[in-house]
Amino acid sequence: MLLVASSAAWRLPPRTIRSGAAVRCYMLGGGFGTSTKKDSFKYTGKLRPGKVSARREVPREIVCPDYARDGQPKSRGPLLPWQVEVKSDEDIEGMRAAGRIAREVLDLAGAAVAPGVRTDDIDALVHEETIKRAAYPSPLNYHGFPKSCCTSVNEVICHGIPDSYKLKDGDIVNIDVTCYYGGYHGDCSETYLVGNVDEKGKRLVKATYDCWQAAINYCKPGQPFNGIGSIIEDYVTPLGYSSVATFCGHGIGKTFHCTPNILHTKNNEPGKMQVGHVFTIEPMICEGTHRHVEWADGWTATTKDGKRSAQFEHTLLITPTGVELLTGKLPTSPKYFWEE
Repeated sequence: MLLVASSAAWRLPPRTIRSGAAVRCYMLGGGFGTSTKKDSFKYTGKLRPGKVSARREVPREIVCPDYARDGQPKSRGPLLPWQVEVKSDEDIEGMRAAGRIAREVLDLAGAAVAPGVRTDDIDALVHEETIKRAAYPSPLNYHGFPKSCCTSVNEVICHGIPDSYKLKDGDIVNIDVTCYYGGYHGDCSETYLVGNVDEKGKRLVKATYDCWQAAINYCKPGQPFNGIGSIIEDYVTPLGYSSVATFCGHGIGKTFHCTPNILHTKNNEPGKMQVGHVFTIEPMICEGTHRHVEWADGWTATTKDGKRSAQFEHTLLITPTGVELLTGKLPTSPKYFWEE
């Protein structure tokens, strides 16, 4: 899930503002809910907001993050962009457990994708399976986010709110799952095909996966964080796609979102990878423009031209020899369509 720190209030999603060579990420405001007024919003594609169901309850015995009650995170990571926490052995074991749970839940959510399934049904499944594992669905009430996962369909770049929308044959949908367990967050997402997707859509999803893998393979101790963005942008641009600059990956651990900022375009962000750093890589690749429009709900970000966007995400640990995928696929995980 895409979130980074700002000097203002924490809020999802972030906005990247470029000033010369410098890049910084800030939070957008907003909220959610329904209105009795006529919807005059100028949507960019075919998707429209559906009905959002009531917030799902979390049993009292589940250990919750500090924002679960009032929506306001209390914990903070390092304040300066070049300051990145080095995780202890205890932290790493905790993050392996949280990452494993997030992967299991995401796999179950992905297996449920089919024409006619409501995105709210997926959210219900994510919520139930997370609770079954004695974990908390991290997005729930994070700055007031109303659901337990994000479901981003077709032109939605990120942070789609699960609602009454029924998936249609030919859709693509990203499901973003984060689970809080034992005091740590594990964050991952994948883009799934709904029924029979056209070849153009399949190529977009596969290219997004491939540039993501290239970025992961780049990671090891001593590598500059800003090299990730160059690899992604250089991969997708010749294919005619664009990489979203507005939203970025992030550090993660006991705090949901912290340094480093992981931008998916060319940038001059400071810092180099060290053993014990943990962060997400989660590129959003678009068929057309990377520019976005935010819906009135204050969360849903869609492409400005209404064309499709795809995304994949892992939580990564830098090791002495490279990376460990803390949310890596399991032997039981569903195969990608190109593997079948």
